[in-house]
Amino acid sequence: MKMKMVITACMALALSSCAGEFNKVFKSQDYDYRYEFAKQCFAQGKYGQAVTLLQDMVTVMKGHNGGDNAQESLYMLAMAEYMSGDYESAAQTFRKYTTSYPKGIYVEKASFYVGESLYESAPEPRLDQSPTNGAINAYQQFLDLFPDSELRPEAQRKLFELQDKLIMKEYLNAKLYFNLGGYFGNINDNNESNYTACIITAQNALKYYPFTSLREDFSLLIMKSKFQLAENSSEEKLIDRYRDAEDECYGFINEFPDSKNKELAERYIAKCKKVVGD
Repeated sequence: MKMKMVITACMALALSSCAGEFNKVFKSQDYDYRYEFAKQCFAQGKYGQAVTLLQDMVTVMKGHNGGDNAQESLYMLAMAEYMSGDYESAAQTFRKYTTSYPKGIYVEKASFYVGESLYESAPEPRLDQSPTNGAINAYQQFLDLFPDSELRPEAQRKLFELQDKLIMKEYLNAKLYFNLGGYFGNINDNNESNYTACIITAQNALKYYPFTSLREDFSLLIMKSKFQLAENSSEEKLIDRYRDAEDECYGFINEFPDSKNKELAERYIAKCKKVVGD
């Protein structure tokens, strides 16, 4: 018990000593000392302390000792923010580095880590995808600027992963429109527009991402939506919509001959032929 108390006391003393040293450094006007201590904090994984010291040092170092450490201090601040999980601030600071030092010694990594920071902020597909779009743009800019970078494969991998997230977002939107279209029962302006919205959303997704692994899923939604529009159509639109649905079914079977939904497409075709009379 005594030993435990001694250890606890020693730990408390050490922490107090560390805190005291940090406060001393933080208040010091010896910028070289502060800068070296900030580097030490970073090396030891004390990223919060490093950020606190570096935030005002970035400006100071520009005019201190000819600004030799200005680049390093800005890049280290960005990395400290990134390592501490403050991805929004990190993205802004990395971007600031790339604009402040377009030919700087850390510009390649800073450009890459703009994407990395936004990648870490990207939400799951059901939520707003603005950070995802930002990360995709950042990775694409990095790939354009540094086509021979060793980081290129990682940037490409994550860019494709983020694109898949956007595609899934579009698929969930299209599926929601389809489900809402059938929710109201008999056809009316609301669910007709929902089926139409489903078709447009899915078609746009296939236009922008033609090689997506969800191509069949989008195509199925288009086919089902067109058939539902025909099934519930007004008299003046009936024939045209059944013909459109029939064409869509044939297109689906041609593109996905082994689909588990082939039988559904064939049932739709049979119904369309009865109405159209072909």
